[in-house]
Amino acid sequence: MKTNLKKASLLLTGVLVGSKLLAQTPDTLAVKDYVRPFSGGDQFRTWSIGVHGGLLTPYTIFGRNSHQDFTHPSEQFGYGAYIKKQILPSFGLQADFLRGEVSSSNSHVTAAGTNTYDSYSTKLNWSAALSANFTLANINWRHDRPFIQPYLTAGAGYMNYTPRITPAGGQQENFKKTDNGHIGEVFIPIGLGLKFNLAPGVNLDMGYQVNFVQSDNFDGYNFGSGDDRFSYAHIGLEFALGSSKKPQMAVHNPVSSMRTEYMVENQRTRAELQMQIDAEKAKNAQLASDLAATNANLAKLTTDSDGDGVVDVNDKCPNTPAGQKVDGSGCPLAKPVIYVTEEDKKVVKDAIKNLEFDLGKATIREHSFPSLDRVAQLLVDKNFSLKLAGHTDNTGSDELNMRLSKDRAESIKSYLVSKGANASRIEATGYGETQPIATNKTAAGRQANRRVEFTLF
Repeated sequence: MKTNLKKASLLLTGVLVGSKLLAQTPDTLAVKDYVRPFSGGDQFRTWSIGVHGGLLTPYTIFGRNSHQDFTHPSEQFGYGAYIKKQILPSFGLQADFLRGEVSSSNSHVTAAGTNTYDSYSTKLNWSAALSANFTLANINWRHDRPFIQPYLTAGAGYMNYTPRITPAGGQQENFKKTDNGHIGEVFIPIGLGLKFNLAPGVNLDMGYQVNFVQSDNFDGYNFGSGDDRFSYAHIGLEFALGSSKKPQMAVHNPVSSMRTEYMVENQRTRAELQMQIDAEKAKNAQLASDLAATNANLAKLTTDSDGDGVVDVNDKCPNTPAGQKVDGSGCPLAKPVIYVTEEDKKVVKDAIKNLEFDLGKATIREHSFPSLDRVAQLLVDKNFSLKLAGHTDNTGSDELNMRLSKDRAESIKSYLVSKGANASRIEATGYGETQPIATNKTAAGRQANRRVEFTLF
């Protein structure tokens, strides 16, 4: 008994020392534990493994222990491990493994009044069980991260054990005489416990488990009509698997995450509102500045010092003599200015469109005369200048094309002069095939390149 207590004390000391090495500050825990509400399970660590050690004894918290086959139980050391998958914050499935030894002494007397056995010792070779784990509370209303999670477990499994009994006054022997005394039985494990969060992904696990063996063979003595059972009080560590950046689902506090989300959204909304307010203030300030500048400019727009009809702000030639005609910038006009209108450009465009020559010659065809007459009248009426630029395709020699383009431009000039246009205001130039506007590889392209361009100014 003292030896077992000493083992348990050493185990608890090792666990507590390890917990201090792994501890972190509350601020770090709070940051790592935040998960946006209603996020998927991939935002958590859902797998974990655990190791534990403790005491095995026939006494349990269920039923009347005085009715068990042996009346003087003792405590023996046991150990185990598990792997758990957390499906929901409050529900998980875990696979358990357990080994150890269970013993007791002083069997019940028989009907004849004799004490059949002095003691028994059952070696638990191995046991495997699948259990449901129910976390009863992982919400702490006062802190971001809960520290303690109570839990319940229940499941079913299979164990392999070897019971050895010592008859009164005899030697210890196997209860089963075959298979080296090994027995395989189904059992039902039911447990409860507390988990203490030592660090992110590391929990101290303190639990108590009662194992109901589905037979009366576990202690090697069939006395009475009840099945055998034994308990296991243990302490150990649980380690969450996966990225340390994710919180463990079983210890996650969803209320804290919802509160954090609310605070973040509140701060974001306040920041957005403040930005909008600042932007409106900036707009108002700009409007006020623009209004002041506009008022100052309006004052300038009403002043015309030299009385020429152009306000001072636009007058590039101030102090012009009274009665002097000026242009839009307030400078004297040397002569009337005549502008090329859209109608004028249309007259020239029609002349270009209707212009045709005899093939390979500079002779203008008669149907081109009416539109050229309108160009000549325009030059006479408005005293415009005109540049004529003749062009050809690449058919024929360069010398021939250059001469033909020049002759056609001169032919148009001669016709316009004959209609009254000022010859000094008309320039005729030939460029031959040097400035194509389309490809010469097609008939359409060559047709486009055979042209005379009119530039009115």
